[in-house]
Amino acid sequence: VAQEESGGGLVREGGSLRLSCTASGRSSTYPIAWFRQVPGKGREFVGGVDWRDVTSDGDVAQGRFKVSRNSPSNTVYLQMSDLKPEDTALYLCAVRLLGYTGPSPDPADYASWGRGTQVTVYS
Repeated sequence: VAQEESGGGLVREGGSLRLSCTASGRSSTYPIAWFRQVPGKGREFVGGVDWRDVTSDGDVAQGRFKVSRNSPSNTVYLQMSDLKPEDTALYLCAVRLLGYTGPSPDPADYASWGRGTQVTVYS
């Protein structure tokens, strides 16, 4: 399984972005999650989705971020709205290689990571 993120960029405070994570290989039964990371800090769980399209939100979501999955295209989305400068980070997509389970907030539970897409929010 490999995945690639896209959709990051520069956005004004209060704006919106939709990130995409497209997975290759047999990933339909695996949970897929979004994390974010800033330099010098660990990876922070943003949210994830399981094989039934049931989603879990991390504390950082605060009702502003929504994860969704399009199974036929093996794509998981992260819709972000009302963005703030503190949301500036590298956003990474990760696949938990354990079928029929849910997303985990612990990055150590994920074996497959994309390279990330940078989101920068300016005020």
